[in-house]
Order: sequence, then structure tokens, then C-alpha cells
Amino acid sequence: MDTTQQPVEPQLPYDVFAKACPSRGTLEHVTGRWGALTLGALHEGSLRFNELRRRVDGVSEKMLSQTLQSLERDGLVHREAQPTNPPRVDYELTPLGHEVAERLLGLIHFVEGRMDDVLAARERYDVTRGAR
Repeated sequence: MDTTQQPVEPQLPYDVFAKACPSRGTLEHVTGRWGALTLGALHEGSLRFNELRRRVDGVSEKMLSQTLQSLERDGLVHREAQPTNPPRVDYELTPLGHEVAERLLGLIHFVEGRMDDVLAARERYDVTRGAR
């Protein structure tokens, strides 16, 4: 018996690298510009649509609406409509959404903390390759 073999890792039922895998769509919703920013903003707490739109600077009403629908469909965001006049709609993260947002915020904070390195790399690239 060969004892040098590595243990076989269990096969996951989903593979994001496979074209037809449904996890690919969710990854796109989570890591797209507006999805990541929306999840990050909602990690701070429940927000109404216009509060969320102000927090995610630059997103259009249409894009935010589409993003929220995708994230709600994926089970990451909960939409609560209050039967008031005018209607009040609040958005908040589900437990799964909180878990995803925690991971995203780790990446966001890492990127923010390393921006001096990124900007220096961009400058070196532009000098070497010529600014576009």
C-alpha cells in the first residue's frame, strides 16, 4: 500500500468553474460591482431603497432594483414591504447574506488597505506601457 498518497478531498456538488453550474450566477450577483457594494451597505443594517441608493454612491435606481431582486432571489436579501401610505420597503440581509457580506467586507477592507500599492503598480505600468 502506498502511504505517500494525499487524502482525497470530497467532491462538492457544485463547481463554479463549470459553465452550467448554478453557483456561477450567484457568484456573479455577489461579486459584481453593485452586488458587492449593496451587500456591504446592508451589512451595516436595514435600509430603505433611497437610503441604500445614497449609500451605494453612483448606482442607478434601475441597477439597484435589479441587484436587490437578484440578491433576494438568491436568498441573501430580505425585502419587507410595510402596508403604510406611502408604502415603506426595507431591505436587510438574511443570515446567509450576512455570512457572504462578512467575507466580502474582508476583501473590501484588504483592497482599501492596499490601495497605495495598487496605485503605485498602476503608475509603474503606465510609465512602462504608456498611459492609455
